[in-house]
Amino acid sequence: MMPVFGRVLTAMVTPMTPDGREVDYAQCARLAAHLVDDLGNDGLIINGTTGEAPTTTDVEKRQILDAVITAVGDRASIVAGVGTFNTAHSVELAQQAAAVGADGLLVVTPYYSRPPAEALENHFITIADATELPVMLYDIPHRAGLPIPEDMLIRLDAHPRIRAVKDAKGNVVSSSYVMAQTNLAYYAGDDAYLLPLLSVGGVGVVGTSTHFTATAAKNIIELYLAGKVEEAIEANRQAMPAFQGVFATQGCMMVKAALAHRGFDVGPCRAPMGPVANEMVAKYAETLDNLGFTA
Repeated sequence: MMPVFGRVLTAMVTPMTPDGREVDYAQCARLAAHLVDDLGNDGLIINGTTGEAPTTTDVEKRQILDAVITAVGDRASIVAGVGTFNTAHSVELAQQAAAVGADGLLVVTPYYSRPPAEALENHFITIADATELPVMLYDIPHRAGLPIPEDMLIRLDAHPRIRAVKDAKGNVVSSSYVMAQTNLAYYAGDDAYLLPLLSVGGVGVVGTSTHFTATAAKNIIELYLAGKVEEAIEANRQAMPAFQGVFATQGCMMVKAALAHRGFDVGPCRAPMGPVANEMVAKYAETLDNLGFTA
């Protein structure tokens, strides 16, 4: 299966001013350039939940996208998070992202509302019909409240613009079943799920720890695809503490805290997210340092 947006993408946090009131667009551009040019990310997810999309306005979302596309859009895939639990609003965000110049759309399962199957399928199709951009569905039942059913994923594969899945379901058997019957490109939606998903046909990762570990994730993918499975397993084992440690608290909180710990201040998370305990940040920073993730 060919990757639609590249192999390694990071769900980028959104830099804020020190008081969290404003988005720091200059830092958005700087962070995007760091992730692409220094760490080798093939693409970025902008305005996803790790980017605190529930707390940013539509105007801010547009300006964040514009800053990132201007900074790195010529050398990385820029995928805009546009999914909400309001179909009409999601369509508006999709059309806004297309107008700004995004390369694709990330559409999460409508959270909390738990629409019935027919309504859920119509939601995805309506958003995919709204632009000419390729769509990555985001299947994350432990946050959205329900999974995208396997039979629905198989049907949605027939849509010309629904081309990928960010898979945070954590069920490799289910994912394997869908991949065997579709052309959907599956990306691990949990950093530690990358190698298991590759083993059944996955193409890459949409990561959170990849703010620091993108080179390790890319190495695992390249080793596995080259048939060096034992080396890929060992590389995965070495990176696992960093892959998992970023979720010791909410991912966006830990990423921002760890970036600040390293002198790359991206401001705080907006409420209801908050700061991370100093000892927790120090522990994760030590994990990164011990594993050689120093960039």
